[in-house]
Amino acid sequence: MRLYNTLTRTEDEFAPSDDTVKMYVCGPNLYAPCHVGHAMSYVVFDVLRRYLEWRGYKVRHVQNFTDIEDKIIARAQATGVSTEELSRQYVDRFFADMDRLRIQRAHVYPLATHEIPGMIEMIQGLIAKGHAYPVDGDVYFRVRSDPEYGKLSGRSLDDLQAGARIEVDERKEHPMDFALWKASKEGEPSWESPWGPGRPGWHIECSVMSLRYLGRLDIHGGGQDLIFPHHENELAQSECYTGIKPFVRFWVHNGLARLSDGEEKMTRSLGNLVAITDALDQHGADTLRLFILSSNYRSPLTYADEALTAAKRGVERLRTAAHAPSPDGGESLDAAPFRERFVEQMENDLNTAQALAALFDLAREINRARDEGRSIREAQATLLELAGIFGLTLEEGETAVSAAPFIELLIETREGLRQAKQFALADEVRSRLEALGIVLEDGREGTTWKRKD
Repeated sequence: MRLYNTLTRTEDEFAPSDDTVKMYVCGPNLYAPCHVGHAMSYVVFDVLRRYLEWRGYKVRHVQNFTDIEDKIIARAQATGVSTEELSRQYVDRFFADMDRLRIQRAHVYPLATHEIPGMIEMIQGLIAKGHAYPVDGDVYFRVRSDPEYGKLSGRSLDDLQAGARIEVDERKEHPMDFALWKASKEGEPSWESPWGPGRPGWHIECSVMSLRYLGRLDIHGGGQDLIFPHHENELAQSECYTGIKPFVRFWVHNGLARLSDGEEKMTRSLGNLVAITDALDQHGADTLRLFILSSNYRSPLTYADEALTAAKRGVERLRTAAHAPSPDGGESLDAAPFRERFVEQMENDLNTAQALAALFDLAREINRARDEGRSIREAQATLLELAGIFGLTLEEGETAVSAAPFIELLIETREGLRQAKQFALADEVRSRLEALGIVLEDGREGTTWKRKD
């Protein structure tokens, strides 16, 4: 199997370092719901894991939860809850979304706040080796101590500095030095450390968690937006601390989701997102997964109605072929060539789009063989087996149970009540929807709705 390795910028032959594939995938920051961009990443790495396990590999999968960070603190303060309560809410919502999306659960989901002692130990080790330095209760990684810093993003330290948006801090030895530990501010959660009360920087948690639960990694996954600075910094501190090079054998990064061609990536901060819950309500898991897997995992993914409609039709084609009644007797359809094509494409840098094409061709042949009176049972079993690697159930009746049409109907009813000057009843519709977690927003173009965060 060949996988594109961001570190080498080539497709390299993949094999684990021992009998278990050690895979670490960056998890969510727990301050808002997960969106379709997250779904893209988690589906890609879920399929990679499913395929490796189908090929006979044993996989140990770890995914972190960032439950202490600037945005979490700000959101907790704005909503009047503790960071622990806020994080717990979004952990529960994350698992609900992932279960509906049929993402296999990782073997371990460590929380950053539960790994503080390990972070302090690693920071102390980096200081002792000359790779970090404390100043005024903060601790910074010394980027000049690592002559290979920048190798993951493929840029020199000067280039990275020129392209980065960094605040001037005269206390740093170099502008690109990044925080391993941050001194606490008033009203923020903090932990005791040798440098005073504070909290960890963002990057240190993944190094500590991967080292504790996996050791040297075979695969480190995440979105392309994490290559710099997060993964670059993680790589530097992990290798400087352990002395193991490469600490990660394969860096695998998925492309980013967006709402339209030419638009920026889908992010919480930009507000141009579609929550996973809403996407599942409208389209269902099979359609959403097939939509994601119809493109190269390293390419941008445009979330558009036309593409999702095509994915829904594709799911129906596969489902119809998988569950068609088989004629009795006669020559059986040989599915082996389609299986071989599927495997060949999956071995080719996880080419799910072409692997799907093999499934669609198999579905077409199943329909043709059925019309010719040939047995299709074995071919149907192969279709279901290979579709299962993509996390597709192809179950009859596996459709999206969407609340959207009913909400739109209530919005129309409310508008009619307002035009009839029955404002009390119109307000009652709004209040009842809000109690169900649906917020209406009136604007010049009419009324829109969204789910509460």
